[in-house]
Amino acid sequence: MARVSLSGISKRYGAVRAVNALTLDIRDREFCVLLGPTGAGKSTTLRCIAGLEQPEEGDIAIAGERVNDWSAAQRDVALVFQQYSLYPNYTVRENLAFPLKSKLRNLGPRQIEERVAKAAATVRITHLLDRRTDRLSGGEMQRVSIGRAIVREPRVFLMDEPLSNLDAKLRELLRAELKGLQQRLETTLIFVTHDQVEAMTMGDRIGVVNKGELIQVGTPDEIYNTPTNTFVASFVGAPAINLFDVALDLPAGKAHDGALGFALEPAARARLEALPLPNDRRVRVGVRPEDVKLVAEGGIVGTIYGAEHHGVEIIAIIQVGNHMLRATIPADSNVTVNQQVQFSFAQDKLHFFNPLTGDRLRA
Repeated sequence: MARVSLSGISKRYGAVRAVNALTLDIRDREFCVLLGPTGAGKSTTLRCIAGLEQPEEGDIAIAGERVNDWSAAQRDVALVFQQYSLYPNYTVRENLAFPLKSKLRNLGPRQIEERVAKAAATVRITHLLDRRTDRLSGGEMQRVSIGRAIVREPRVFLMDEPLSNLDAKLRELLRAELKGLQQRLETTLIFVTHDQVEAMTMGDRIGVVNKGELIQVGTPDEIYNTPTNTFVASFVGAPAINLFDVALDLPAGKAHDGALGFALEPAARARLEALPLPNDRRVRVGVRPEDVKLVAEGGIVGTIYGAEHHGVEIIAIIQVGNHMLRATIPADSNVTVNQQVQFSFAQDKLHFFNPLTGDRLRA
């Protein structure tokens, strides 16, 4: 078993609280992603799990055992950094074998060679074994870094933004390979990133972190479709979610804010009536760009402010009064700047938040 449990861990650097009472339970054999902006506390949390930092409060348990007082070596975890941390004058074979030569492991030359060969085959670098690492590409060096973690056969893999230095095409390739590798090895993997595409495509569950606090934990579907507040809603999703405030007139079935006004469909009106609305009946509405649809008539009137062509789709920016809304529309849509258009929302997909706290309104 390699379940990892964090119970109220906190870590300060001087006056800065990098991690604040963070509690998270990572299941055995789970691919768990810690997602958040730079400075959110993700890497500090990972370093606390690894034993490279000591939390001032809270407990860390691996496989049911409290490990706060254990050294990094005793915890039996493997950490892969953003920087490759390889020995440049060693060959790939020597880099892979290095962590196995510790006296604590007590492995013979044949056992080391077998593990090296197995790890090299797993990350597809067998043909590079006799090449020095200072003559490898960035993608090849990262594969060696991952192979050096695999060769130890640890209980838990910890990865700190390992793909961020790679080009977009290689990141896409290694995302798929890392996910497949974790499933084949049947191991627990905790992955830190600020890239929501990496989180959504690889994670079994995602923990969204901001300012040292764990904001929400859930599957990619839960994080995307039921964000707990406006921070999660805006941080996850590309292009970003549209957020705007409206005043509700539920008896009349309307929502409006200056030029941006629309009639509420019966189902959306019923949803709102079941929510704990603020006294002034103002709410913050969130609508994903793919849920903004151009219509021929009867919609909200706006003007095309700009259009970003992405090959398979166009991200249209529609101006309505002081609001700029993004809409994902088909690539063959014939839209031009300053063109007047009409659009509507998929009202069953609308999100409603408290405009003061940013929290999701829940029945």
